Amino acid sequence: MLTDPELHEYVPTLWTRVRGVRTITLASDISACLLAWLVTGASARPAVLVSLVLVVLFLGSRLYESRLNLAVLDDLPAIVGRWVIACALVAMVGAGIDNRPVSNVLDEVHLLAYPLTLLVLLVLGRAIAYGVIRWARQTGRVGHRALILGAGVVGHEIAHLLQEHPQYGLRPYCFLDSDPKVAESIDGLPTLGDPTMLEHTLAEHRIHVVIVAFSAMKESEMVPLIRTCDRLEAELFVVPRLYELHHLEGDMDTVWGIPLVRLRRAAYRSPMWRVKRLADIVMSGLAVLVLSPVMALVALGARLDGGPGIIFRQERVGVDGRPVTVMKFRSMRPVNETESQTNWNIAKDNRLSRFGKFIRKTSLDELPQLINILRGDMSVVGPRPERPYFVSQFQEMYPSYGARHRVPCGLTGWAAVNGLRGDTSIAERARFDNYYIQNWSLWLDIKIILRTIGSVVTGAGG
Repeated sequence: MLTDPELHEYVPTLWTRVRGVRTITLASDISACLLAWLVTGASARPAVLVSLVLVVLFLGSRLYESRLNLAVLDDLPAIVGRWVIACALVAMVGAGIDNRPVSNVLDEVHLLAYPLTLLVLLVLGRAIAYGVIRWARQTGRVGHRALILGAGVVGHEIAHLLQEHPQYGLRPYCFLDSDPKVAESIDGLPTLGDPTMLEHTLAEHRIHVVIVAFSAMKESEMVPLIRTCDRLEAELFVVPRLYELHHLEGDMDTVWGIPLVRLRRAAYRSPMWRVKRLADIVMSGLAVLVLSPVMALVALGARLDGGPGIIFRQERVGVDGRPVTVMKFRSMRPVNETESQTNWNIAKDNRLSRFGKFIRKTSLDELPQLINILRGDMSVVGPRPERPYFVSQFQEMYPSYGARHRVPCGLTGWAAVNGLRGDTSIAERARFDNYYIQNWSLWLDIKIILRTIGSVVTGAGG
């Protein structure tokens, strides 16, 4: 695995990320909005509002994302649809705010002169922008090195097509393949080893695109490599099986008739993930204030039940495998550190008092972890933290277990609310936790929190 300095060197800089299709198309759209306003002499307020709404709608429709095939006719239905929505929204909102007919608002934007001029300039601007990008790709002024995983017939064909058609912006650089019979060089492209060399090869040769082309690897072996690409922020394309029968949809692109599926990065890589940390601070801070009487009562009960030492501290494994000291209200008599780290389940331990069983069943023993969340050690929602002793065992037994540590551990989690806690399948826990990481959204967090509250209220927390 790469060290921190090596990873810092490899991960694309801010300039690398923002230049290209996104920057040029955004600049083109803003210029179209400004030029339409200047040409038609429309009122500034509705023109600015239309521009802002359009950009937001285009962002939501992923019209600023980089693609291999750039054609304004492919974008035309989405552009026209969002243009209609933006103009209609601004007209209705403007009429509502000023309490006047929509026709008066339309007068400010010169009836249809501004909207129609804007639409024409948006389409024309995109056509010019795409033409410039294709020219830059074809002349080698812009482009990305591509590693092809799989040096068979399909991999060979993909490499050949990318060399023949530089307008896609990908420069085939090398192959990785697990078949020892593969030649050291194919069409002038070297085979630099087997797929286990992926991380090293991406970093050493500064490659930011990986194309999976029918590699001989098993899917179970492929998943960790795909997560490596995600961690290193490399774009990942996959040639689908039976690609001749595939219909283009969603995240699919093509290279001269061969479809490629662009795998989206795990949701925790999105800018919205920063909002999660802000939500953690707000929710845990409010929870500490609201639940402070409950926490005081539980602390008093723990003191009366077991004497001094109401807080139990234990080392767990957090994000990126770093140790985290997790706090809980003590629910049983103190044990030595070795036992606390290696005893899998204490639910039936005879040292648990009635009070201890109660706070464990209702999850009240975990309330001090709100402090962990405020400190940034944990999140409200995330994979439940485990002890280092068991993590080392589980990672050997279940290859996907270590991927849980890509994000901070949580007070509650997707696996936990689906009943996967205590003596339940570790493989299933890992599957649910990794699903959460891959498909995270604020709504998923809210859903997990609501289900957790329901479990606590009904006493199903176990």
